[in-house]
Amino acid sequence: MPLTRADLLARFAELGIETKTFDHPAVFTVAESREIKHAIPGGHSKNLLLKDKKGRVFLVTAEADAAIDLKTISEKIGGNGRVTFGKADLLMDLLGVIPGAVTPFGVVNDVERVVTMVIDAPLLDHEIVNFHPLENTATTSIHRDDLVRFLTATGHPPLIVKVSDGKVAESEAG
Repeated sequence: MPLTRADLLARFAELGIETKTFDHPAVFTVAESREIKHAIPGGHSKNLLLKDKKGRVFLVTAEADAAIDLKTISEKIGGNGRVTFGKADLLMDLLGVIPGAVTPFGVVNDVERVVTMVIDAPLLDHEIVNFHPLENTATTSIHRDDLVRFLTATGHPPLIVKVSDGKVAESEAG
């Protein structure tokens, strides 16, 4: 059974990590969350669960408006060949989340350490970064160093590399 939002927040407390969580209506896309993001300071993200042709799974976290080229990202993250998006059942099986709630916090549910965690380096230019706490009806703010500490504590030390290619024009962002 995947951990819940309450379980996740308890895990942060156990690790001595301070967070702040903001409740809001459910959002499923970067575009839907745009208004909410203006009210919450810090860097905001998009999160992509990707599989390469050998079955390796990557969770890529980048700024919400980052342009990610799926044709070239595999080389940057150590994948084998072109990547595709993970399906909804894979999201639930590995991260314990539904589409629209994908978050790096979900690796807490990947107890077999199948997922390789990737953070796009420009996201960490923000001191505070924001992600869904395993559900898309809230956003949790966390210090960038605490994010890395949390991921490492789950057995998913992140690969921090620039995978983005600039910003997506607002009309293209969803």
